[in-house]
Amino acid sequence: MMVGMHNFIRGFTLVEMLVVIVITGVISGMVAMFIRAPIHGYVDSARRAEMTDIADTALRRIGRDLRLALPNSVRVSGTNTIDFLATTGGGRYRAGAGGANNDLDFSVADTSFEVIGSMPILTAGDQIVVYNLSIPGADAYLNENRATYSSNAGGVIVFLGSKKFPFESPMRRFQVVHEQVRYICDLTTGNLMRYWGFPVQPPVAMVPMGGRSALLASHVSACSFNYDSNVVAQRYGLVTINLSITENGETITLYNAIHVSNVP
Repeated sequence: MMVGMHNFIRGFTLVEMLVVIVITGVISGMVAMFIRAPIHGYVDSARRAEMTDIADTALRRIGRDLRLALPNSVRVSGTNTIDFLATTGGGRYRAGAGGANNDLDFSVADTSFEVIGSMPILTAGDQIVVYNLSIPGADAYLNENRATYSSNAGGVIVFLGSKKFPFESPMRRFQVVHEQVRYICDLTTGNLMRYWGFPVQPPVAMVPMGGRSALLASHVSACSFNYDSNVVAQRYGLVTINLSITENGETITLYNAIHVSNVP
């Protein structure tokens, strides 16, 4: 006679399940405590790196612009606005040669002149500036030594209309001004803005009418522009910029100094 075998299947009791849940929760809490600090540290480092990159990119862009500024055109309004006239090139004009040459005449309003050497790149609306000193009578912002470019052919630049320039350049140099550029730090909105393409006008600490704009940096908590026009025998000026960006209660501050040529 065969005796049947009984298989007993034993499961988890409710108590055992609760013990497992409690132990798992304790282990998870301990692991979370150990990894929380590294995660927070990584997030903080990434935020600081991003803030630094934003500020550094903005300062580098301003620096590149300023190195192409027309000599003696950098102006600071208050501490949060800086203007300058951006150039695209320049060259030397012919003067005093006599004969059949197309000289630039400073005694009367002239309409054209011959370029000595290579012709700079010129586009419609560009301005020809000669010997900008930013003094009464020779201030490019006031159109005292600017002539609007019209055309060029055969090595001669022709103006749109006529212009009598107040002073002759000792080196017979001229610059090509493409546009006025203005940077404004608006601490109310926390934005650092670049404005360009508006009609040339005396610098003021306000948003210009017309033209275009671009955001360079946000979350700006402090910003200042300073300009010393006479750091190297009146030949070079120095622009210094302080820019602070604040996010989540943390602030980074960068400083930049840019030399600009004041030799017209």
